[in-house]
Amino acid sequence: MVAFGLIDEWDPAPGRLTGWVASPESAARARLAPVHPAPPSHQQEQYLRLAAQHAAAEFRYSGLCLVTAEIPTGDLDRAAMTRAVNAFLLRHDTFRTWFRLGSGGALERHLVPESDVDFVPVEYGWVDDPATVRDHVQKTTPGPFDWDCFTFGVIEREGSTTLYLAVDHLHTDGFGQYLSGFDLALLYAHEVWDETPETLHPAARYVDYCTAERAYTDRMSLTSPGVRKWLELIRGNGGTLPSFPLDLGRRTDIYNRSAHRTVTLFDEDTAARFERRCRANGAEFVGGVFAAVALAEREIADSDYYFGMTPVTTRSTAAERASVGWYVTLLPVAFPLGLSTSFDRIVKRAQHAYENGLRLTTTSFQRVVELLPADTDLDLNPGWACPMISYVDARELPGNEFFDMASCGLYTNRAASEQVLIWINRLATGTTLSVIHPDTPVAHDSVARYVTRLEAVFAAAAREQQS
Repeated sequence: MVAFGLIDEWDPAPGRLTGWVASPESAARARLAPVHPAPPSHQQEQYLRLAAQHAAAEFRYSGLCLVTAEIPTGDLDRAAMTRAVNAFLLRHDTFRTWFRLGSGGALERHLVPESDVDFVPVEYGWVDDPATVRDHVQKTTPGPFDWDCFTFGVIEREGSTTLYLAVDHLHTDGFGQYLSGFDLALLYAHEVWDETPETLHPAARYVDYCTAERAYTDRMSLTSPGVRKWLELIRGNGGTLPSFPLDLGRRTDIYNRSAHRTVTLFDEDTAARFERRCRANGAEFVGGVFAAVALAEREIADSDYYFGMTPVTTRSTAAERASVGWYVTLLPVAFPLGLSTSFDRIVKRAQHAYENGLRLTTTSFQRVVELLPADTDLDLNPGWACPMISYVDARELPGNEFFDMASCGLYTNRAASEQVLIWINRLATGTTLSVIHPDTPVAHDSVARYVTRLEAVFAAAAREQQS
C-alpha cells in the first residue's frame, strides 16, 4: 500500500543524507528571468493570494507535498541522479516558472530559461533521527514565491536507499505526485541502464494549459450555461457552499493546524464486490463513493439532500497526462435522497450527479466567484474554502505496479486547516480513506464519528445484498 499522511508521520531509516538544490548561480540567474505572458491557472492564483495574505504566519501556510520511495540498493550513482533531476525539471515547464505580486496586485509569471536550471548535490552527512530529516526537508524547500520551491534527496544505507521529492503544492496535484516519482525513476534508470525502455511520452507545457484556461474563462459571463448551473446549485444550498455536517471546534483567533487519519476501507476482493454492486445498479465505483457518503451524512445530519465537492483532473490529452502541474478543478456532486435509505436506489442517482458535475469541468468555480457582483446575495468570497472528497483509482496510474515494492509514500506538511478534506484511493492491494482536518479536540471526535459511520455504510454496501 502507499502510505498517506502528514510529513510529521514520515519515518525514514537512518542513513547518509544528500540533497539536490538549485546552485547559487542558478538561483541568482532565475531571479532575473523575464516576465512571461501566461497567467497562473485559476487554482494557482487563489492559492498564491492566500499564501501572500498569510505570509506572516509563524509556520509554512502553503502546502508542501512530499513523495517518497525505497529502492533496494545503497549504491546510488550521484552523477546519474544529478542528470536525472535536471532532466526532470526541464521536462516539466511548471518547474521553470515563478510568480510575484506586481503593481496593482497582479500576479506575474516569470519563465526561467532552460540553460539557467542547474540543481546540484549537497552532502549533509549521516543522519540518525527521522525528525532531523523531516525538519531538513521542510526548512530547505522554499515557499511558493521562490523559484526553487522544490528539492530532491536520498538517504543511503547498506542495502537500501530512501528517495524523496519535496515540492510546493503550486506545481503539483495528486496525479502529478504519482507521475513525478515514476518520471524521476525512469530518468535515473535511463542514466544507469542502457536497456531501459523508452516509455516516457512527450509532456505538455503547463504554461500553454494556463493560457488556454484563461482564454476560455475570460469569455464567460453570468449568463454562461456553466456559470448559471453553478449559481443554481449554490442557491439551492441556501446560498452557501457545502459544509461538514459536524462541529469542528475551529478557533477564529488562531490558525488551526492540520491533523490526519487514514483507515483501510477494503481489501481488493471486497473492493471488487463493492464495484460489482455499483455496476449492478447502473453506476461505477465513484458513484458508490458518493452514495455511501450521502447515506452516512443522512444518518449523521438527517439530511435528505447531498451536496459535495470533488476535485478532478482537467488533463484532456495524452501529453497533458504526461505532464506535472496543477491540472485540477473542483466540481459539484448534488442529488436528492428523498425518503430512500437503500444504497441500490441511491447509487445510480449519485453516479448521475457525478456525471452532471463533469460537464462543469471547464467552468472554473474560481471564475464563477470572480463574476459575482459586489452586492450578491450569495455567501461567496475570494479565498473561499469548503470540504471535498476525492476518489482516485491509482491502479490506472503509471508505475502503479511498483507502489508496494517501493514502499511509496505521499505526505503533506502540517499547514493551516479549516475544512475536512477526504481522499479515497483505490490501489491494487486495497482501498484507503485518508482525512486531513483541523487539529482541534472537537474535530478529532467529529471526524472519528464521521469515518466510523462511513466505514459501516461502505462495509454494508460491499456485502452485495440487493434491496
